[in-house]
Amino acid sequence: MTVQVVRPAGAGHESLYVALVCALILAFAAAIILWHHEAPIEQSIADYQLDARRDLSAAEQGIYADLRVVAEEIPFIRDELGALPSPQQMGEEGFPPFMHDMSAEQRGGHHWELIQRGADSAYLGQTDDASVAGSFLMRLTAPEQINQAVWLHAKTPAAAPDSLSDQALIAAGWKQLAIQFDAGVTRHRDH
Repeated sequence: MTVQVVRPAGAGHESLYVALVCALILAFAAAIILWHHEAPIEQSIADYQLDARRDLSAAEQGIYADLRVVAEEIPFIRDELGALPSPQQMGEEGFPPFMHDMSAEQRGGHHWELIQRGADSAYLGQTDDASVAGSFLMRLTAPEQINQAVWLHAKTPAAAPDSLSDQALIAAGWKQLAIQFDAGVTRHRDH
């Protein structure tokens, strides 16, 4: 009778091959990720600007959104009336933030006026409560076009500026609102 001894195959070689295949897969995946990786685009805003998504209170963000929407309607109303509508007319038509309702009171109780400085015009909203929301200015730079340049003054009262130029507004303490698009948006307040 012949006895044949069969030794078990060593698991060392098989484990080594599996580990090498796993390492190759991980190295290949890492190479592809690094190859396709794009550096984050950093947009910076100027010193005279505030990021509308980060630097504003909730009330200020609401007023800013309302002003951006109403800026699109002003040319149509102006064409219908033959002149820029007054804040009172805008409020009667139901356009926030010009309406005097509970929402307006909760957002700082702004008092709106249309100011004229040469060929430029602006809607100026003076706040009653700067701790809730600052004063707003939406500048209209050309009769045929509405410039959606919205400015914020954090202190109360914010006097009507003598000029509506960028330099005059900056010198008077106004900050232009800009939207910065990036991956991480958290709210903080620096003004």
